[in-house]
Amino acid sequence: MNKGILKSQGEWLYFLGSGDLLENPYVLESVFSKVATTKSSLISGKVIYQGETSPFIYNKTKVVKKPIWNFSIWLRNGLHHQGTFYKKELFTNTKYSLKYPIFSDYWFHLLLFKNDYKCLIIDFLIAKCNSDGISKKGDLATYKEEVVLKTALTNTVMYPFFYILVFIKFSLRKILNG
Repeated sequence: MNKGILKSQGEWLYFLGSGDLLENPYVLESVFSKVATTKSSLISGKVIYQGETSPFIYNKTKVVKKPIWNFSIWLRNGLHHQGTFYKKELFTNTKYSLKYPIFSDYWFHLLLFKNDYKCLIIDFLIAKCNSDGISKKGDLATYKEEVVLKTALTNTVMYPFFYILVFIKFSLRKILNG
């Protein structure tokens, strides 16, 4: 992603992962015809998850994910890079952190939220995402990375809270998804 940022020339950036597809061939035209004058630094719409892995602990069948840009983003990643467009200027001084190989996008979203960047949420399906990627496996290493990045963006005092939160998420996932 960072290499793509350095080579990009447009005003807006979009990251589509391996195994992910735009919802239809007109997504870019549709999104930017509606939001051409936005003052927001991010534009985010819905994504749909498809694949063998049940990517979420709280509902196996709810595969359409609506973006969130409020305080609950600290509890769960509510913005998916496959459904989000970024103003290139966001990456002028900061790139995706290589310290977080699984959740570098989540780290970046939390950093932007913490620094009061504006995100325009649109009720529009952007992409079909593969749920079989590493970030959806739900293994313990994934959850540990989440604790570390959240603690780094807040305060070490928050470590126990984040640890308990991911322990609950990890345990529920094991119970509900087998």
